[in-house]
Amino acid sequence: MAPNDREPRFLTLADVAEILATTVSQVRALVRSGELRAIQIGGRGQYRVETVELEDYIQRMYAQMEAQSKTAPSTTDAGSARD
Repeated sequence: MAPNDREPRFLTLADVAEILATTVSQVRALVRSGELRAIQIGGRGQYRVETVELEDYIQRMYAQMEAQSKTAPSTTDAGSARD
């Protein structure tokens, strides 16, 4: 496989924000809180997120939502649903 034919190993915070459809500030908050593992390059807040770490984070969020939905009381009022 040619080097240009594969996905990059590391993503910038902007890349992650685009993938998650959120802001760079939100991704930075996830990194700083430890929810999303990253490495820091240099000393000026340049972070990189390994693609496997992003996938792991996404899977954890799915699992968390599933656990919450199992413990949340069900409602029959369709008008109370939120995004």
